Amino acid sequence: MQEIKEIYHNNLGTAFYWKKDNAILLDRIQLVFRETGFYFTPKELKLFKRCIEDSYLQNNCCADCEIKNKCYKFLLKTPCSQIDLAVSMEELNSVKDLVEGTLFKMNLDDYLYGDGMN
Repeated sequence: MQEIKEIYHNNLGTAFYWKKDNAILLDRIQLVFRETGFYFTPKELKLFKRCIEDSYLQNNCCADCEIKNKCYKFLLKTPCSQIDLAVSMEELNSVKDLVEGTLFKMNLDDYLYGDGMN
């Protein structure tokens, strides 16, 4: 079994880098939630964040609905043009947290151990 370096996790899923020969493979991020796994480049992960933001804008019409947090009404596009996900608003919030938390942690690590080092 390959080792991983976790980046971020929440109640819905986790994001991590794979390790190979004790080296962390930083060129792709494994994002796993529900029964789905995506292997994104950092650029694709940022695109996915935009897809989540677009989904919020398109699905704000249900603000007064009592079941909006549980209903699988929302389609969430992904950077993979062939794949859309059906999610509830509750899951959309968790995916948003997972992606934003992952990007934040990646940027923080880059600042602390990369470009930001003196």
